[in-house]
Amino acid sequence: QVQLVESGGGLVQAGGSLRLSCAVSGRTFSSYGMGWFRQAPGKEREFVAAISRSGGRTYYADSVKGRFTISRDNVKNTVYLQMNSLKPEDTAVYSCAADAYGMGLRAAEYDYWGQGTQVTVSS
Repeated sequence: QVQLVESGGGLVQAGGSLRLSCAVSGRTFSSYGMGWFRQAPGKEREFVAAISRSGGRTYYADSVKGRFTISRDNVKNTVYLQMNSLKPEDTAVYSCAADAYGMGLRAAEYDYWGQGTQVTVSS
């Protein structure tokens, strides 16, 4: 069974930074594309960022381009989301997910999910 555990969430002031981590169990981490999604109260879950198996390709939602960076370390079996210049609108539960077939941009394409970590940005 593949398990994902997020960490690094917390409370930060607008303009600040956080780095989220997602530790993935299993021996096939490098075969999965990875993505980050977020969901705010009363809103639909939305795509944030994705990275290919090797880390050579990335994709970002327009709302976070230039502020967030997704990366992965296939030796540590960990994917990261560096979040800079945070805005109150970024407040949400952030979840990482693994795609066994590629680098999906839709939540329905992902096969495994973490429990989520809360990010709160104050104004």
